[in-house]
Amino acid sequence: MKFEGITIKDLTPGGVYNGIYILRSKELKKASNNKEFIDLVFLDQTGSVQGKIWDADKTKFEALQVDLLYYVNFQADEWKGNIQLNINKIKLAEASDQDEIYKFVPSSPIKPEVMYDSIFKYAESIENSEIKVLTTEMLQRNKEKLMYYPAAKSLHHAIRSGLLYHILRMLQLAEKLMLVYENVNKDLLFAGVILHDLEKLNELEANNLGFAEYTKEGQLLGHLVMGVRNIDKLGRELGISEEVLLLIEHMIISHHYEAEYGSPKKPMFLEAELLHYIDLIDARVYDYNNAVSNLNTGEFSEPIWSLDKRRVLKHGI
Repeated sequence: MKFEGITIKDLTPGGVYNGIYILRSKELKKASNNKEFIDLVFLDQTGSVQGKIWDADKTKFEALQVDLLYYVNFQADEWKGNIQLNINKIKLAEASDQDEIYKFVPSSPIKPEVMYDSIFKYAESIENSEIKVLTTEMLQRNKEKLMYYPAAKSLHHAIRSGLLYHILRMLQLAEKLMLVYENVNKDLLFAGVILHDLEKLNELEANNLGFAEYTKEGQLLGHLVMGVRNIDKLGRELGISEEVLLLIEHMIISHHYEAEYGSPKKPMFLEAELLHYIDLIDARVYDYNNAVSNLNTGEFSEPIWSLDKRRVLKHGI
């Protein structure tokens, strides 16, 4: 890395800084004085921040390319309680730095290859041959996308390789729960955890940096309906029994629990019920940790939509 700069989370108002950030979005606008400016959003591994290029024009706007690294010189100001960058100079980063762009993307703390291998071992530990074949085949067919896909466009695990991270943490939690509750069917629970969100790979369209948008099918159907449809299709291709497919499909379609969140049925057997709460626990833990990651001790976060708009405290104990 030839160019060094301050991370977004370390910015304070009033300073003049150099930074190296991913340009996430751009928009050409007009100010109240009728002069054009460019509204920008920058991103690095620590967060995102808005920026402005004043007295701009269409030529400057079109020269900027999103999802690439830029060297930026700016003054950090405060606007409506948030940091805003007033850009002095901006330049596309050199190729050698572009090659390291993944270092600037919010990503899972564990390498995707390591997570995939761990998840595959859980799948291989399934004893029921039909459930094992179905689960391992789904993992193998989707390995390439799993390396970089987030678990969501926003909210929990909306980071590069976030879907793998979500699945792995859920499997680890499921394994611990089974030390307490001995009458849980391990095969169903492990398969449910691994398969419940895999259709996010088609509900979303993500690039190699893990930035995602909803597909047309994803918006019209959602990953629960898509998941049931594709599990049924693959299961019939593999000769999986109707009973196994029915149980797995029920776990997928019920794991959001409420109709308002996409589930037409609530869980109707133990492993399906546990899947819902394991999913919820992991999502909530992520949201809490993410909300306080850039706070100082004793500070409250802004209202968090996924936590019913609660403000989260970073305590010092």
